Amino acid sequence: MEEKSTGSLTDSNQTGSEERVIRIVIADDHPIFRDGLRKLLSLEEDFRVVAEARDGQEVLDIVDEYDPDILLLDLKMPGWDGLTTLQKLQAAKKRTRVIVLTASDDKNEYVQAMKFGTCGIVLKQTATDLLIKSIRKVHNGEIWLDSHTTAAVMRQFASPSSSPPGPGGRDRERSPLSTREKEIVALVAQGFKNKEMAEKMFISEQTVKNHLHTIFDKLGVSDRLELALYAIHKNLHQG
Repeated sequence: MEEKSTGSLTDSNQTGSEERVIRIVIADDHPIFRDGLRKLLSLEEDFRVVAEARDGQEVLDIVDEYDPDILLLDLKMPGWDGLTTLQKLQAAKKRTRVIVLTASDDKNEYVQAMKFGTCGIVLKQTATDLLIKSIRKVHNGEIWLDSHTTAAVMRQFASPSSSPPGPGGRDRERSPLSTREKEIVALVAQGFKNKEMAEKMFISEQTVKNHLHTIFDKLGVSDRLELALYAIHKNLHQG
């Protein structure tokens, strides 16, 4: 039976800094990859790998047991694959934020993963420092896509099957965004909910909804996910 926990890692060196520790689960069916990734992440003082899984069913059991902050999830696993696992996690409304780690170049998989609640997509050939940065960014509520995956996902969303094209095949940015609208776009991309944005901006939640309706119309996007992806693609997510 595959080991599920490196439990001793969570029991030490936490005095005074437990709140800052990012608790991580690694899900991949290759033991050598898991071992190498665990050792790499253990070099970061604020990271704790609390458990590992080799298939989707183990992932659900482990997330139930350990309630990690971050799940690093391979898309290609035996039994339940990554997309099926994502669907089940989404249905279970788990608070764990998921970063997909993949060697796949299938753009449709990127899009499906985002629709099933992934907060980040990192290619396995990505540099180590970017993986570490992605974990911290996603833990802070942001969406993480590198330039390659962002462009791929945006192309899928812009295709005729994803959204109706406007004149000339594209209908983005019918009119410029106001300063307040740009602020809202940045907050959406950073993972803020309507109520949180309202409190942060000292406006009503209904006003936020009204702004979002206008933004969707101006940019030609259909939902918050596409808006967040668009913001990242256009570098609007920094505020």
